Amino acid sequence: SSGMPDEPVTRISIFMSVFDVHINRAPIGGTVTRVVYIPGKFMNADLDKASEENERQHILIERADGLAICFTQIAGLVARRIVPFIKPGDILASGQRVGLIRFGSRVDVYLPQGTEPRVILGQRVIAGESVLAEVGQAPQLEGVIQ
Repeated sequence: SSGMPDEPVTRISIFMSVFDVHINRAPIGGTVTRVVYIPGKFMNADLDKASEENERQHILIERADGLAICFTQIAGLVARRIVPFIKPGDILASGQRVGLIRFGSRVDVYLPQGTEPRVILGQRVIAGESVLAEVGQAPQLEGVIQ
């Protein structure tokens, strides 16, 4: 299995240049239910097909109420190493460090249906501070990039 959601979802892509800090953070608190590493190419992370062809790691976090968020760490042209800090079964707080990607790279956050994005195209986000989305009355999803 790819580790990706089966139903249509909204994707928020966060690009990091070589000048950004590349610590990735949990977009929600919950239990890590799946981590899927997929070897691949190292093309420019700005390219849409990088999410399907580059080295990447899918991480699925599920809250106690059943809400699950999948996000993907994607290695870029210069970034040739994804370094995970977590494993399946780990319980995370929202905004907790989950790993890093060396140099220029990207993280895709997949929002479940009914989730309202709170970012706009081109917006710069800050890990643990920028709100990416809201799910009804549930807690806000925090940025995953520092």
